[in-house]
Amino acid sequence: MSYGDPSQYITSLCVDEQCYDHSYTREIIKRSKLPVTILKDHETPEVTGRYPENLTRGKQTLFLCRNRGRFFKACPGTKGYNCCGYQVLNTGMNCPMDCVYCILQAYLNNPWISFFVNIEDLFTELDEVLLAEPHRLFRIGTGEFTDSLALDRLTGLNRHLIRYIREKDNAVLELKTKCAIIDNLREIDHGKKTIVAWSLNSPAVMSREEIRTATLDERLAAAARCAELGYPLAFHFDPVIWHDGWQAGYRHTIEKIFQAVPHDRIVWISLGALRFLPHLKSIASSRFPHSRFFYEEFVEGLDNKSRYFRGQRVEMYKFIVGELNRFVSEKTCVYFCMESDAIWDEIFGFKPVEKGGLPAMLDRSLGYID
Repeated sequence: MSYGDPSQYITSLCVDEQCYDHSYTREIIKRSKLPVTILKDHETPEVTGRYPENLTRGKQTLFLCRNRGRFFKACPGTKGYNCCGYQVLNTGMNCPMDCVYCILQAYLNNPWISFFVNIEDLFTELDEVLLAEPHRLFRIGTGEFTDSLALDRLTGLNRHLIRYIREKDNAVLELKTKCAIIDNLREIDHGKKTIVAWSLNSPAVMSREEIRTATLDERLAAAARCAELGYPLAFHFDPVIWHDGWQAGYRHTIEKIFQAVPHDRIVWISLGALRFLPHLKSIASSRFPHSRFFYEEFVEGLDNKSRYFRGQRVEMYKFIVGELNRFVSEKTCVYFCMESDAIWDEIFGFKPVEKGGLPAMLDRSLGYID
């Protein structure tokens, strides 16, 4: 089924009183046409029930507030696994969609959705970071703690980000999403510096485990439209989940990608098998009792997350990489998210260090290095 625009599930707006007179806050309030509750300093939205049971209700509330910490942080990675060198731009926390496997359920302790309105501080911080290392390429993404596009009809943030990145020689922006709302990406001079990326899965996983997200056809139609608008594209199969019919499911999704978009417009495709903090299983199982994939056999990885056994991961990776290789451009970087050299060598026949490291491989796919 189609859920449409995920921002329509926001039914109330809470605003920190210190942000109420901010021009950006007023812009969002006017655009949303939602009832507004003003909260005193350090007061938080009231959502009945205890976390995580109140998470479903909490996703209906958007809290406009200040980010009192840093906006920009490097992906921490884990020793022993290859990290892509991704830089996280934290624009808010949580999103109106509700994926069963979402790691944020175990990371967060608040049920509502937060959005940070002090974007002048965000851009000041970015200026400082980018100017400090002018010869380094920063691959920056906003899809780590929230969905990059799910609330853009309300916030309008991406127009500001795209225009900012367009003028920077040493940065590219990746907008990662599971929705199909791209109206705000039209009629912007992006200079091919913004990559629009979709998280994909097999149809069975998308329909059963990704609630209030766009369908496969909707996501790929949006990707095709972005390709027409000149945006580079990316796709992420993360998490890859073992389930009945997984081979046919992933094959179907891969074939649909290359029917929908030109293969030479895809800069990278990532693969990452399901991995999760152990206590996510109890949280997600209580919220989604009909989901069964948490009851497979897992082993604890170097990052203290539960992972499929190596042989099972290798089987899935070999199959999916084989299917991708039927269509993918030689310029597209197909890579693993947080896997060891041993897995890389077994699937691809090389370790990232032999290609200059995973960050260099991704920079090369963008044409920034030879």
